[in-house]
Amino acid sequence: MNYCSVCGEQVRVGVPDGDNRPRHICDHCGTVHYHNPKVVAGCIAHWEDQVLMCRRAIEPRYGKWTVPAGFMENGETTYEGAIRETLEEANARVAIDDLYVTVNLPHINQVYMLFRGRLLDLDFSPGDESLETELMSEERIPWAEVAFPTVGEALKLYFADRRIGAFGVHMLDIVRRQMAGGYQVRQIS
Repeated sequence: MNYCSVCGEQVRVGVPDGDNRPRHICDHCGTVHYHNPKVVAGCIAHWEDQVLMCRRAIEPRYGKWTVPAGFMENGETTYEGAIRETLEEANARVAIDDLYVTVNLPHINQVYMLFRGRLLDLDFSPGDESLETELMSEERIPWAEVAFPTVGEALKLYFADRRIGAFGVHMLDIVRRQMAGGYQVRQIS
């Protein structure tokens, strides 16, 4: 950030009084610009023993498979964001069951909040951001073609919980490995 979004003057990086982290500060109008994690809301939409998958028509990860999810919009709740993303990406209507998994991605400043939701009908089709949509059982998920580690880990938890017939609420941290590349998953709950 070079210029203040409030007054247009140049900003500097410094630690504001009473804070402990470097921030972009505008000395002209006094605004401290906070950059906080972005929230991704989505839905593991299910019908019987299958989940709704979308093949991405956009970058990143064009052509890979995911569940309907995306960045929240201002003025909406996580629940509303999950419903909106499912409608936008798969033209699918869902009834949300509950929050299923929260995944923290501190290395890219994102938090995923994925809900479990029941498809209200089988009238779904690709939205503008999807090449195709399909209901898939665990055996049919193209695991090597899943777009994001967050989605792959959430689906593994979902199918494991489904096998035992009890869905918990899960929390994961996915952190990038510094030396070896790849990522590490820590299940918090």
